[in-house]
Amino acid sequence: MTLRTTTLDNGLRIVTDSMPYLETATIGMWVGVGARAESPEVNGISHMLEHMAFKGTDRRSALRIAEEIESAGGHLNAYTSREQTAYYARVLKADVPLALDILADILQHSTFEDVELQREREVVIQEIGETLDTPDDVVFDFLQAAAFPDQPLGRTILGTADHVRGFQADTLQAYMSTHYRAPGMVLAGAGAVDHEAVVALAAELFGALATDNGHKPQEAEYRGGEGRDRRQLEQVHLTMGFRGLAFDDPDFYALQVFSTVLGGGMSSRLFQQVREIRGLAYSIYSFASSYVDGGLFGVYAGTGPGQVAELVPVIADELGRICDDAGEEEVARARAQLKAGLMMALESSSSRCEQIARQTLIFGRVLPVDEVTGAVDSIDATAVRRIGRRLLGGGAKPSIAAVGPLDNLDSYERISQRFA
Repeated sequence: MTLRTTTLDNGLRIVTDSMPYLETATIGMWVGVGARAESPEVNGISHMLEHMAFKGTDRRSALRIAEEIESAGGHLNAYTSREQTAYYARVLKADVPLALDILADILQHSTFEDVELQREREVVIQEIGETLDTPDDVVFDFLQAAAFPDQPLGRTILGTADHVRGFQADTLQAYMSTHYRAPGMVLAGAGAVDHEAVVALAAELFGALATDNGHKPQEAEYRGGEGRDRRQLEQVHLTMGFRGLAFDDPDFYALQVFSTVLGGGMSSRLFQQVREIRGLAYSIYSFASSYVDGGLFGVYAGTGPGQVAELVPVIADELGRICDDAGEEEVARARAQLKAGLMMALESSSSRCEQIARQTLIFGRVLPVDEVTGAVDSIDATAVRRIGRRLLGGGAKPSIAAVGPLDNLDSYERISQRFA
């Protein structure tokens, strides 16, 4: 693999990783804005804009966009997160110029025609409804709202149906003009890509992007709290979260290892204690989400209404225990899991493309693989115990979110006391 980076005069960064043994390439544009860039009045507009980018330009109808990429055997996709929006294509190496041309077209010349906007509003409203009907998805929205109330990080990525119904073409255009600016964007390619050819095409296709980048997100402020949604379901979907770490925190990798030891696989403490020994849940895992200026660490479990009262103390006990007795053998196993996941991702052009784009947006550079694996290898049991005490010691305030039949779930106050 050959990693190369070039910055155009307007500030657009182009990063490629050539994988000469591949016949296909993934290429896309990552934009450093997502749901946390939105005001309350336009919550959901980043996601709506992602949808509308494929619905027609000055040169192409929505059908023509789909036909052109699929006639070449490729496909287009996109996603919106809280801090980024991505548009990317997977194509044969000969069709990289086509993919770039389509990406440049949809990101700079979308027309947002009324008939397409009206149709796509209904599509997004259906997506919102599907999420609301999926308790193991929506519970994470409730957790975000509990952890980061009254701020962009606490709002949903999809927004509300009322917001979506109110989006107009001029609102979408204004949002794109404000936030889609060259210094805050990264064009990334991985696989069968030629860096110089990509740079030359990008200079031609994206050279008119605005050169300033005035966006600055509202600072993340973790507060903690709870969100409960009582429903007649077969299971209680429970999340328990705590203040996490930003990407650039010195303890970032220690937290990844900590989370893996706790709930990162079948050998993890939570899986063994909760599922294998006690049979309290089918699904249980931990997670560590990071942002540019904060984060959220937590646990998810799906359990029966009659088991939730027993489950919560078990999770709390395991969280406390790992801070005291994390051992070298389980930490070594967690390090191996993390490094294997990283190395396996390097074999996929799509994963590698996303990786180099996100790292460039977050750190301003692509992190060398040996730097990341070295950082993971430096984490021992002492570091895992230390980061556990940092996150959970001193009366850490939890965030609790739950969906389902909740009569047997303890009050927020009683759960919080377990971490006092």
